[in-house]
Amino acid sequence: MSILVNNTTFPSLLDLFAPHSCRGCGRIGNALCDCCKNNIITTHTNLCPFCKTTISDCNCKKRLHFPPITAVSWRDSILDALVQDLKYHSVRSLARPLAEILDQTLPHAYSHLTIVPLPTADSHIRKRGLDHTLLIAKHLAKLRKTNISRLLVRDSSNTQVGSSRQRRFEQAKTAYQINPLISVRQDTTYLLLDDVWTTGASMTAAVKTLQDHQISRLAVAILALSR
Repeated sequence: MSILVNNTTFPSLLDLFAPHSCRGCGRIGNALCDCCKNNIITTHTNLCPFCKTTISDCNCKKRLHFPPITAVSWRDSILDALVQDLKYHSVRSLARPLAEILDQTLPHAYSHLTIVPLPTADSHIRKRGLDHTLLIAKHLAKLRKTNISRLLVRDSSNTQVGSSRQRRFEQAKTAYQINPLISVRQDTTYLLLDDVWTTGASMTAAVKTLQDHQISRLAVAILALSR
């Protein structure tokens, strides 16, 4: 079953005592100021991760057979720098503005939305001290007044960092399984959430896992997309 999420994320001591400068304009105060955050939102153009064009110009067949995708920006943008700060430098205060960007760029037409963060490998969580995708998902769930679900579980021995494109796709085929403790709801749209799309292996495998279990009401959200 899905669980209603309260905001249980807390800033780290570094967030409290070491002032950040905005990644966009350098202003002291927050790692992302409101002005730069709003600029990301207002200049957002949804991208196709398969043909690397805007959705409005995309005619690729791969996307037509994939759930609706929202990809906010490119990996060489300020957005990717923010994801890296959260992911590798534990700047937990960035989880909320990243969720706010997603909230403003995702369609609001989805009914009975449930957010499914792609599971992070246990070894990465232990090394980094946080699950960055889950943190973003919690904030997004609060903004959308909805639930998150641990519908997918990940093989803890399966990690893709440093692997070739071909190896990533091979590893991803067996990376995810349906959580046997979660009941699937057919009246729910499951939003699969991940931070970056590098080769698409992880998200493609996650989508296939759900579709193989006759879960058809799916959507995909990505913050940063590799060119």
